[in-house]
Amino acid sequence: MSNYNTLKRLYKDYTKKHIPKILISVLFSIIVAGSTSSIAWLLDPAIKKLFIEQDKTLIFIIPGAVILAFAIKGISIYFARVILLTVSNEITKSLKSDILKSLVLADTDYVEKKHSGKFITNLEFDVGLIKNFSSNVILNLTKDLLTLIGLVGVMFYQNWRLSIFALIMIPLASFAARSLGKRIGKATTNAALSAGQTTSHVLELFKNHKLIKIFQREEYEFKRTDNYLEIQKNRGIKFDTILNRASPIMETLTGFMIAGLIFYSGILISDGQLNVNNFFSFLAAMMLAYQPVRALATLNMGINQGLSAASRVLPIIDVENEINEKRGSDNLIIQNGKVTFENVGFKYHSKELIILDNINLELEGGEMTSLVGHSGAGKSTIMNLIPRFYDCNSGDIKIDNQSIYKTSLSSLRSNISIVNQEVTLFDDTIKNNILYANLNASDEEVYEVAKLSHCLEFIENLPQKFDTIIGENGYRLSGGEKQRLSIARAMLKKGKIILLDEATSSLDAETESKIQSAMSLLTKNRTTLVIAHRLSTVVNSKNIYVINKGSVAAKGNHKSLLDSSETYKNFYEKQLKKD
Repeated sequence: MSNYNTLKRLYKDYTKKHIPKILISVLFSIIVAGSTSSIAWLLDPAIKKLFIEQDKTLIFIIPGAVILAFAIKGISIYFARVILLTVSNEITKSLKSDILKSLVLADTDYVEKKHSGKFITNLEFDVGLIKNFSSNVILNLTKDLLTLIGLVGVMFYQNWRLSIFALIMIPLASFAARSLGKRIGKATTNAALSAGQTTSHVLELFKNHKLIKIFQREEYEFKRTDNYLEIQKNRGIKFDTILNRASPIMETLTGFMIAGLIFYSGILISDGQLNVNNFFSFLAAMMLAYQPVRALATLNMGINQGLSAASRVLPIIDVENEINEKRGSDNLIIQNGKVTFENVGFKYHSKELIILDNINLELEGGEMTSLVGHSGAGKSTIMNLIPRFYDCNSGDIKIDNQSIYKTSLSSLRSNISIVNQEVTLFDDTIKNNILYANLNASDEEVYEVAKLSHCLEFIENLPQKFDTIIGENGYRLSGGEKQRLSIARAMLKKGKIILLDEATSSLDAETESKIQSAMSLLTKNRTTLVIAHRLSTVVNSKNIYVINKGSVAAKGNHKSLLDSSETYKNFYEKQLKKD
């Protein structure tokens, strides 16, 4: 996307609706320009009447007018800035909202390919640059441009020869700023990249805090952290150096300008072509013009920063999902709940390796089916294809003879409940974590599923009962308590198809017994697919599929597979040894 198209997009989607407020800010900018120009002009009568002619009748009027002009300027700048800051914060909110909506709706594959730290950097660092662009750049473009025009008018009013001489500074400053603007865009991109890497690393430190301690890798992490911070520091220094390079350039140009102005003014005054009062008024106008000239000269850098940030943010907002439902898709109608895989093949886009190859299997309606096999065999991928977290590359998946690719996503996912091996919980109350499955459920329903999932046993011992905040990903709860909470949540949804990545192998016997009891209630008379880790689940399954290297190696019940499948037999014997 070109800079022009990026700018056009920012205007159309985020700025256009705020035009009335921006115009009010422009009105205040006009007042700022007028009051600033009047300050420079007032020096003419002040010097002429008070100092040269010594007219005491204006001894109070002119100073009072100067005070009034400064007060009007200050108040107008305040309102102009506050209005534009309000607009920029509204634009920031809209951008962040669109980014988060896009990420929530995005395909699982898209979100998983990029570290969450990079998305956080887009959300904070890049949007912050766009906020600066929408406030400071617009303010400078209006207030400073109008102020410069007003002051140039005063300068020409006092002496047109000096004005032409002074205006040489503006194209020189613009040329320098244009060169710096190109560099600041690249420096901003590098700074954003470094910030993203550092944020990603910090999140990893928090997530793996216990791991760092048990392996005593504090010093190692100190060095890694210092390396990230060193890179960020160096890029930050380069960014700030380029950003502030305009200051010495502008100061040097101003020095040449004032020196030349004094030299030329001396000649004009000695020749009688310029009065002293005109010179001081002109000098005041030119000095007051220094700030807007500098701001306008560096405007290009702010624009490059904002456009560079927008070029990284807008693609996230515009991401097109590959997993979509076709127009006019029918709602999924489940009667029996039979799930059928027909010649299903799958591989991730980022990899050439085939994950699933010509998978054919059936999940009988209302019955439990288990998948067994070594880690990496493709079991989790099979499970993830049913709710369309990913789409297969070939073949079809049907539920009661209805292709899931021809039915609406909402009707498909509304009929599926999942209990993952790695339980995911929000930093919220126990009640709200259960309610996440059905926000309209009553307190009685929440209580009932908590009872059936054996959650009441630990909830009743908590200080605020159901209103207890469980912390980030439920860190205040044990593994078994989190697992039971996830089962309660799945129960509340009342999905007709249950996907169960069973995770009881690391639990004690008593906790495992309670979870197995809760799972039995959850899966009763529902079509259930289990990634089996425990023999008890495998034995009780009506059908068992042995998955090996992305293919179905064997199928049957527990007894038949012991006789027909060497892979299953080995799996079974290893489980016996563990138990």
